[in-house]
Amino acid sequence: QVQLVESGGGSVQSGGSLRLSCVTSGYTDSNYPMGWFRQAPGKEREGVAAIDSSTYYADSVKGRFTISRDNAKNTLYLQMNSLKQEDTAMYYCAAGRGVLGRFWRDLYMYNSWGRGTQVTVSS
Repeated sequence: QVQLVESGGGSVQSGGSLRLSCVTSGYTDSNYPMGWFRQAPGKEREGVAAIDSSTYYADSVKGRFTISRDNAKNTLYLQMNSLKQEDTAMYYCAAGRGVLGRFWRDLYMYNSWGRGTQVTVSS
């Protein structure tokens, strides 16, 4: 059974940093794409960053967020720097299959999701 568990969220002031982690279990190999999504109250879930053989970023986080993975630890990371109030949301990690390419933001590319970790950025 595949499981994804996020951690690392919290409350931080504008300009601060957080690193999110997502530990996966139940996969037989490490060759699967992964992504980070976020959802603010009243808004749709949106793609933040993703990784397969390439990395992908939403324009709103380029230059501030970095996605990475450690296959030996079955862990996906999202380093978030220069946080802004508009980054406040529940953050979810997701795992999919195949190659993401230009569809990396599409929810249907992912078939396993974590329960999320809350990130709150205050002024």
